[in-house]
Amino acid sequence: MCGITGFWNPSRTNERELRFTLDRMLDVLDHRGPDERGSKFYLENGVALGHTRLSIVGLSHGHQPIETDAGDYAITVNGELYGYKRIRTQLACQQWECSGKSDSAVALPLYLRDGISFVDQLRGEFAIVLYDDREKRLILIRDRFGIKPLYYAVNENGVVWGSEVKSILQHPDVTPKLCPRAALHQMMQVMVPGTTAFEGVEALQPGHMLIVELRDGRLETKTKRWWDFVFPTSHDPNPDPAEYVQGVQDRLIDAVATRLEADVPVGCYLSGGIDSCSILGLATTLQQSPVKAFTIAFDNDEYDESNIAKLMADRTGAEQELLRLTEKELYGPAFERATWHAERTFYNTLAVAKWHMSRRVRACNYKAVVTGEGSDELFGGYPFFKRDWLGREDEGGLFAGAILSEEDLTHPAWEDLCGFTPSFMQPWMLVLERVRPLLSAEMQDLLREYDPIAAVAAAIDPDQVRGRHRLDISQYTWSKTMLEGQILTWGGDRMDMANSMEARPAFLDHHLAEYATTIPPEIRIRDGVEKWVLREAMVNVLPRELYERKKFAFMAPPAHTDPVKRNAVQEMIDHWLTPDRVAELGFFNREALHPFIEGAWQETDGTLARRNDIVINHTLQLHMLQGQYVEGLPLPVVD
Repeated sequence: MCGITGFWNPSRTNERELRFTLDRMLDVLDHRGPDERGSKFYLENGVALGHTRLSIVGLSHGHQPIETDAGDYAITVNGELYGYKRIRTQLACQQWECSGKSDSAVALPLYLRDGISFVDQLRGEFAIVLYDDREKRLILIRDRFGIKPLYYAVNENGVVWGSEVKSILQHPDVTPKLCPRAALHQMMQVMVPGTTAFEGVEALQPGHMLIVELRDGRLETKTKRWWDFVFPTSHDPNPDPAEYVQGVQDRLIDAVATRLEADVPVGCYLSGGIDSCSILGLATTLQQSPVKAFTIAFDNDEYDESNIAKLMADRTGAEQELLRLTEKELYGPAFERATWHAERTFYNTLAVAKWHMSRRVRACNYKAVVTGEGSDELFGGYPFFKRDWLGREDEGGLFAGAILSEEDLTHPAWEDLCGFTPSFMQPWMLVLERVRPLLSAEMQDLLREYDPIAAVAAAIDPDQVRGRHRLDISQYTWSKTMLEGQILTWGGDRMDMANSMEARPAFLDHHLAEYATTIPPEIRIRDGVEKWVLREAMVNVLPRELYERKKFAFMAPPAHTDPVKRNAVQEMIDHWLTPDRVAELGFFNREALHPFIEGAWQETDGTLARRNDIVINHTLQLHMLQGQYVEGLPLPVVD
């Protein structure tokens, strides 16, 4: 687990300039890899590759960049490549040499043997940058689901890349500037796949590679999709549930066992959901020693599920580390710090809670945990999946206003793409409508010319949704948007790596994921029970209370639920949303924004209050991003 960054500027070959620029880019990625730093330059071509290392596998022999003896190939890897011992042995039998015994060491000889198709052999979560000096070719690769981040900027001078946008913004050819269209998307939570909050900086999409080649003195770029989350056009009409239950069980055991392998201790994140509890239950059996389990507890019973987590910890004999969070931890300096790490806005302070949790994990001398992300995507766990297939069954409870809409909405772009408007999009359409009156005249004009809802739909491959079951369509479109743009960024990697801690989401093992797409919808959701096939696979692992429990809203308590939290948010509003700051950013109408906030604190309808909280969070963070990245304001110190 590491940070990678670099650039290719063919016209810039001054060694001092290249080294100075790369050092600045590496400095802001130090949190991703505090154990070691490395670099490789091809001065005659203006190529620089940089790496910051968090040592987890091959502790004393994992230096990067990894290169061939002749130096004509070099590679940097962020993430984990599982099954590397078997691959390394196979390569040795074929007389291909690995440089060292870290998992990353197998990637370069695989490329030398197989060419670009070597990525098909890789299992795990990874981002890779490989430079082939013989072919004058640069390849940026991102894992199948986008667990590990990788960004890039292409301009007339060349290409710049990094594990995080902040490293790219350190390059002199990239000017930090917030993108107005991206601001609209952040206000409604759903980013267009492949975009970021910053103009000129793109996200390499999951399962894609960017290929850059030097041709006649100019860099030419193209993207290629090498994997996708593909659902079949038809399912088994007479499925045997027991077969699929066993299939899930076998593959999940293998996925967890694979992710427990490391040269450092590996713990588990533990909430009160069946996903993380399943992970802990399997890990307890697979490990020889007790497993360390890390749990977040909130000061609001409606949002806290630590009592269920404790039940699971007691059942497995895990050593549970419980972190209790209040408004003091969720707002103020930690909120600002989490925003800087996220590089985009987030609707709920769960991101801040995750930042605190990764900090606690490192304080306990752990560098890696196995997590439960991805289960809902594979097995139809979210309430909006069930609604898309089976229809509306309730008003959504705590989900209403946040991830479920209280009314049925449609949009022509989504109707054309899917045959319906996915339920996960609908609450964010309502958020956008709530935001419209708050926008400045310039942003109002932009919104008249640009339809952010349609822009997200346009980024989805229609060939992957047409002719599919409604549940498959819902799961696919969510996975292409919110899984990568939300759960695996500000809800995952960015908050974990902020404190030099690696998360390993076992459910997103591609062997398990590819199998899950073949499970008929009526087995994923059976008799109205979400994730039925997983529940049955884990029936002897989970406590009865959890096995029978419906999906719980894993969110931090919004500010409107507590006057103390409201006061904490108001302090941030008083600092970040002054008339001068609002005018400088230029996204909002000052005369409309503050009356909205005053009215939001008086709202008594829970659904509308949650929606107001979302708008306030996003608004605050857009101004924080402006201050942190454009104006260069210093980050606060968190006690």
